[in-house]
Amino acid sequence: MANKYLNFITDEHLFNCIENLHNSYLKAKANIDKKKFYSNKIDTIKLTFDSKFNDLDEESLLKAEMSRQIDKSINNSIGTFHEEILGGIKGFEKGSKSGYDIKAKNNKLFAEIKNKHNTMSSSSAEAAFQKLARFADDYKQADCYLVDILAKKSFIKKWSGLINGKEYSHSRVNRISGDQFYSLLSGKSNSFFELYQILPKAISDYLGNDEIKNSKINSALEEIKVSSKTSKRSMLDEITFENYSYYLGFDKLK
Repeated sequence: MANKYLNFITDEHLFNCIENLHNSYLKAKANIDKKKFYSNKIDTIKLTFDSKFNDLDEESLLKAEMSRQIDKSINNSIGTFHEEILGGIKGFEKGSKSGYDIKAKNNKLFAEIKNKHNTMSSSSAEAAFQKLARFADDYKQADCYLVDILAKKSFIKKWSGLINGKEYSHSRVNRISGDQFYSLLSGKSNSFFELYQILPKAISDYLGNDEIKNSKINSALEEIKVSSKTSKRSMLDEITFENYSYYLGFDKLK
């Protein structure tokens, strides 16, 4: 039976990847209780500007701020999603604490995946090159890649140049954009675009008619609503009081 969504991975594998990422979202949302939300101090001056300049009511404002905090913990999970998708292509597998993110089962390809081109420091870039070069030296027929899923352009190129002041080069260590790497593994030039196109429907089908809710998703928001109602302060004033009541004059917030 033909696949419903993509022809380079099974529907079952696609749904497994979506489910794993969905669970990461649920976990991140569930972790945002009031204590966690306040842990780095909320910039209520900025929130005041956001509210007025972006025409946001208090609840929308707080949901946006909570989403910003959640987003920090989701970025790594998005990279894992791509690793899982690519590891489901026939002939390839995802690494598991093996020093690589993706490899060919015949050991002719090794890759490290980065979701965005600008997420590597010079030290992590140097470590990535050295690791890929070792795979290339150990497996004489292997091509090795650092993959930028979201790159500034579509490319495949030999990885060479100065990193941390040292000259690095290897004949079989390369850098590659996400679209080109998807194409390389799947044998289909537009496979990354095809994934993008089917994701909305696949996600909706995964969620089904009754979207999965998590009772703790907005626990911080619910806690702030309750304490705001008790204190008879606005939600923004409640957050400011709970974060800065020790500042001069802030104890007078009503």
